[in-house]
Amino acid sequence: MGKLIVTENITLDGVIQDPTGEEGLGRGAWSQMGPEDQAAWAEFFTDEALDVEAMLLGRRTYEYFAGRFPSRTGVWAERLNSMPKYVVSATLEAAEWNNSTVLTGDVVDDVSKLKETLTGDLVVYASGRLVPTLLEHDLVDELRLMTFPCVLGAGQHLFGETGEQKPQRLVGNRTIGDGLVLLTYQRAN
Repeated sequence: MGKLIVTENITLDGVIQDPTGEEGLGRGAWSQMGPEDQAAWAEFFTDEALDVEAMLLGRRTYEYFAGRFPSRTGVWAERLNSMPKYVVSATLEAAEWNNSTVLTGDVVDDVSKLKETLTGDLVVYASGRLVPTLLEHDLVDELRLMTFPCVLGAGQHLFGETGEQKPQRLVGNRTIGDGLVLLTYQRAN
């Protein structure tokens, strides 16, 4: 059984919404980076994609990725295009992107079964509606927070209310490029 890893681009104040400025939050593209940060960020995400077995995405994130990656080239794009992808959605009827499967049942049951059947790790990118559900039901084994050096002051936060405390244990921290910090936490049991 692999672990479920959530990897998020996140601001210092915990915002995950609209990193590219395309969603209309009105705060601009907070994920803009200099060349060194961009190269290091891309290297991290490429290496991560090569290390995991599959992706789990919410519908909106799936549509974002599926609208961009099929036409891209390079190691990262080729890996994302070829790996198995699972999409949690109550409205998506068919998934057009290679190797994609739509999960339409109970998200907790579906993801629990998926974790049991996979031998490698399962990564979740973005998916701001899905991740809180996974956290609430203790399905997340590891959080990787790619932290951008800005305070946005508005937008959807990764962490909302939970039914109980969700203790985490810091297992890694490293600088990515010149200005990004990757914080890695595992669930403290």
